[in-house]
Amino acid sequence: MDEIAAFLRQHDRFAAHNGITLVEMSAGRAVARMALQPYHQNGAGMAHGGAIFTLGDLALAAAANAHGTIAVGINVSIQYVKAAHTGTLTATARETSLGPRLATYTVDITDGEGDTVAIMQGMVYRKRDVLPVNNGQ
Repeated sequence: MDEIAAFLRQHDRFAAHNGITLVEMSAGRAVARMALQPYHQNGAGMAHGGAIFTLGDLALAAAANAHGTIAVGINVSIQYVKAAHTGTLTATARETSLGPRLATYTVDITDGEGDTVAIMQGMVYRKRDVLPVNNGQ
């Protein structure tokens, strides 16, 4: 599991570029955090929906790929339920179903007070390919 987490931390450059940190990961579950910065704001001064989505997407990807095979998103929806302005957001992904080719996940994104900011639901396609964690990629 540590090798997979290290692989995602190193290779998900978009998440890193946005200041997102993978905090924990286990099969079917992951937690990621993002400290809100001025560049995360939209024109109204609150966290941009794309920043929140990116945080949730990393948690979903980590939970799905934690099984060791490549999993890619095929459908994701998000509901924004509370504005976030400052502080740190946390995304907690949990597996809700796991099949040989498809799996589904729910991601709860909360603010520093534990209030729900957004709820994301996603489906991934589980490829036959294993994550290239041991071949130097």
